[in-house]
Amino acid sequence: MAATPEPATRVRRIPELQRHDQRDLEAVLDAGLVAHVGIVDDAQPYVLPLAYVRDGDRLLLHGSTGSRLLRALAAGAPACATVTLIDGLVVARSAFESSMHYRCAMVFGRCAPVEDTEVALQRFTDGLLPGRSGEVRASHPKELAATQVLELPIERWSVKASDEDPEDSEEDLAGDSWAGVLPIECRFGTPRPAADLRRGIPVPASVRQLAQRTITPPGTAAG
Repeated sequence: MAATPEPATRVRRIPELQRHDQRDLEAVLDAGLVAHVGIVDDAQPYVLPLAYVRDGDRLLLHGSTGSRLLRALAAGAPACATVTLIDGLVVARSAFESSMHYRCAMVFGRCAPVEDTEVALQRFTDGLLPGRSGEVRASHPKELAATQVLELPIERWSVKASDEDPEDSEEDLAGDSWAGVLPIECRFGTPRPAADLRRGIPVPASVRQLAQRTITPPGTAAG
């Protein structure tokens, strides 16, 4: 499904970098971990980072019921959730032409509280660590009462991506400066046990599997 063109979702700066295929959107959302969520509250803009997961055609966001941002979102404040992946540094022959490879997705809309907090938290947990909800105890009622889970429908969105080589001038092409792209990969490290973990408890399957994951730029083989 393609994004429906409208002023809020149309890329104005270098519009040819806009992507219209929903698969590009989902690739960004599924690779990211943090969304910067912006709202305007009492005429003051706020942008805060929130962990998120994509659950089908919605984003799940969660936090404390005491959070001003979560309360405003739950009340239906217009919001924008932005996820940005930096895939590399573009090293041009001049500082002016140097830039980045990136993929950026923006989802616009209004959040709504999820009715079944416990089920939503299980999906959220498994979205970050697949299989983890089956390895831990169930949430206590007090914990559920202190947690707000919101859903943001993925209906209005915009994706912009840059993955080209440096665009140096003819004059700079004749120079001796190196130019190219330095790819950036994101990978998880070796699991580190908590200092108070009892001896003999093995690393669970959910953590072992995620520790092997590497997020590579498009077109780059995983190392």
